[in-house]
Amino acid sequence: MARLLLVTTLGFVLIAMSGCDPKDRRAGTWLTGDVVTKPVSDWTFTNDYNEIFVETRTWYFVPHSVTTTVVTSGGTLYVPSLYKDGGEFPSERFWNRNIARDPNVRLKIGEDIYERRASLVTDPAERARVLAAFAAKYDRWRDMLKDGEPARPKIILLRMDPREPS
Repeated sequence: MARLLLVTTLGFVLIAMSGCDPKDRRAGTWLTGDVVTKPVSDWTFTNDYNEIFVETRTWYFVPHSVTTTVVTSGGTLYVPSLYKDGGEFPSERFWNRNIARDPNVRLKIGEDIYERRASLVTDPAERARVLAAFAAKYDRWRDMLKDGEPARPKIILLRMDPREPS
């Protein structure tokens, strides 16, 4: 029995160490791909992608990654976090708690990895502009946003800024 537990544990560790992209609602660990080191000045290429992956840093050193949607507005990249059952940022989403603790994230767009810094959008004008961009890109967002505040889930927007130099 101890040997089975050891083999199972080692197998899990090897899988986790090799990376595991998220799939639909299943979270993943390390994102795999080619890291882009050149600054990106035009994010409009992301218009070709309906979903991307966001990798956050956990307190226990194994990254946590999720699937999300993405838009650009004013040359800047944004991702949302929906709170369908209510709650406050960051308490209801594990990846949001990770971002609140350490905003450095990695984004997988296509086969490439981009290192960014997540910043909570609080400005009402920026928020309105980004929500309009989501409604223009995604039919389901257009339908959700037309329902009005009480009917739709709480929407948190995260701007993907350049990382600060270390």
